[in-house]
Amino acid sequence: MKILVTGGTGYIGSHTCLALMAAGLEPVILDNLCNSKLSVLKRIEEVAGKAPVFYQGDIRDPALLDRIFQEQQIAGVIHFAALKAVGESTQKPFEYFENNIAGTLSLLGAMRRAGCYRFIFSSSATVYGDPQAVPIQEDFPRSTMSPYGRTKLMIEQILEDMQKADPRWSMTLLRYFNPIGAHESGRMGEDPQGIPNNLMPYITQVAIGRRDCLNIFGNDYPTKDGTCVRDYIHVMDLAEGHVKAWQVCGEQSGLHIYNLGTGQGVSVLEMVHAFARASGLKINYKLVERRPGDVAECWADPAKAQRELGWKATRTLDDMTRDSWRWQQANPNGYEE
Repeated sequence: MKILVTGGTGYIGSHTCLALMAAGLEPVILDNLCNSKLSVLKRIEEVAGKAPVFYQGDIRDPALLDRIFQEQQIAGVIHFAALKAVGESTQKPFEYFENNIAGTLSLLGAMRRAGCYRFIFSSSATVYGDPQAVPIQEDFPRSTMSPYGRTKLMIEQILEDMQKADPRWSMTLLRYFNPIGAHESGRMGEDPQGIPNNLMPYITQVAIGRRDCLNIFGNDYPTKDGTCVRDYIHVMDLAEGHVKAWQVCGEQSGLHIYNLGTGQGVSVLEMVHAFARASGLKINYKLVERRPGDVAECWADPAKAQRELGWKATRTLDDMTRDSWRWQQANPNGYEE
């Protein structure tokens, strides 16, 4: 069974392709490589033992999308392709709306033309804004604090409206918390372009000597040690969550919404110390002023996913940090062409 994976050479997309292949499914990757590298395909083939079908191009290209649906027997779509940096989105809101929202509409249009109605959306915990409480449940109010977050929320609303209007659709919204880690082989991991926007790749780049120091934004939050608390989830647990969502929800029309997280909050300082244990290195960091838009605590109640999908995150914080360090040590410059 073939599944179109948009953004399939990106960090989460590539690991999800591995999980799909391990489950006997066939990912067909579409990626414009704006945030990833072509060499990822060789690594997928190396780890999985088979090369996925790949199309280089953009989800905003309707002719290309139509060709993919005509050439491949696509059973459904897992949609990762998006611009994703919160800070950058405040500087380039038009680019984020045009790429993320117009791109998704283009993709949905191609699916309708092809008669394909199984859709899994890569959403985010950012749609909860500054949550009213933790742990966060799927029925909590939604709000956003950045143009990036607004694209995720607006796409969710588009999918909800489309499913309501046409019950043939199976729309699954997976709200990620904070993916980190790497494949246990050390051959695949996170390779951000430029300065990392996320905590773990910044820590690993400090550890490997590519960055001098980690900035920790704020130590006066109302948390256990004053630093922000997040729900960090191993990328392979997250990838396997997509497989479960496909297996359970793909055949069911309707709207399906799940948090994918561990249900445990970890502070920035706790993460730094956990990585230091895994690597045996001292991580240079300095405390600086708060960053606009950061919330104090954000972690999931993943009970619904466990109850309905039979999915639960199983990898520990030590697994996450150890796998991240193995990847960075073996690939000090990330994926190289």
